[in-house]
Amino acid sequence: MTLLEVQNLKVHFPVKPGVFSRARAHVKAVDDVSFSIAPGETLGLVGESGCGKTTLGRAIVRLTEPTAGSVLFEGDDLAHLNGAALRARRRNVQMIFQDPFGSLNPRMTVEDIIGEALDIHDLADSKAARRARIGELLASVGLDAAYAQRYPHEFSGGQRQRIGIARALAVEPKLIVCDEPVSALDVSVQAQIINLLQDLQQQRGIAYLFIAHDLAVVEHISRRVMVMYLGKLVESATAKEIIRAPKHPYTQALISAVPEVDTDTKRKRIVLPGDVPSPIHPPSGCRFHPRCPIAEQPRCITEAPELRELGAEHITACHLAK
Repeated sequence: MTLLEVQNLKVHFPVKPGVFSRARAHVKAVDDVSFSIAPGETLGLVGESGCGKTTLGRAIVRLTEPTAGSVLFEGDDLAHLNGAALRARRRNVQMIFQDPFGSLNPRMTVEDIIGEALDIHDLADSKAARRARIGELLASVGLDAAYAQRYPHEFSGGQRQRIGIARALAVEPKLIVCDEPVSALDVSVQAQIINLLQDLQQQRGIAYLFIAHDLAVVEHISRRVMVMYLGKLVESATAKEIIRAPKHPYTQALISAVPEVDTDTKRKRIVLPGDVPSPIHPPSGCRFHPRCPIAEQPRCITEAPELRELGAEHITACHLAK
């Protein structure tokens, strides 16, 4: 059974012509990405900064408009819904943002921040019911109900992120897009938030799209992991498989950069040459070939690799992967 199915999703941003260039161009932030999420599943999404992870997450919840493709949630295409129909479906798909302070209105109390979702979707019959529901939500994320009258600046980063989680839970969603929800927090607080998300998933059966750049965190919380590079999906497998047996050269380079605790087994560090190419003019063929240590000419330069299956739930877009 599939909860969310993304098919051939594209998000291209137009670039205005400049003084030295009259031609119209587009930033291909997300370029033909497809995947699915089952109910109650956690799907991890990793890649370098600028690869399109956040844009993909925002396009799913329609904070960014897709250019093409479909986002099927329980059969309904969110990419083509508008007005009341979209608002009704948004109850089921919520988002937790990376910046726990910037995502909260500093002029609103916690009660108003969480209660706003209840008001929009008419989920509280009275002020007393609204106040009681907000208290329950705060308690579910480990905060005291008395905090409802405080403002965001009165909380620590971890507490603010808990408020963001409570706001996402207010409408009882079936899927939450977590956009690097722990990257701005201290390591000890990161563990608390990860444990909270896992507890909430067990209690409520919520599915997560967990976007992060920390592979250790992704391995811990995710059942499957996808790897993106320059707007494209390059590999997908179970978390255990992708950490221990990555097939794509880019994934292998990412894994090699993860610090190792066990000093008895040292992993060879793979240093990629050059910088990530411009998403306005991505390379021909395989987009990774200018930095790939095993690229072959002319195939990798001229022929774009298709995602192909290498094992159970393991797919990769590489001509040379075995």
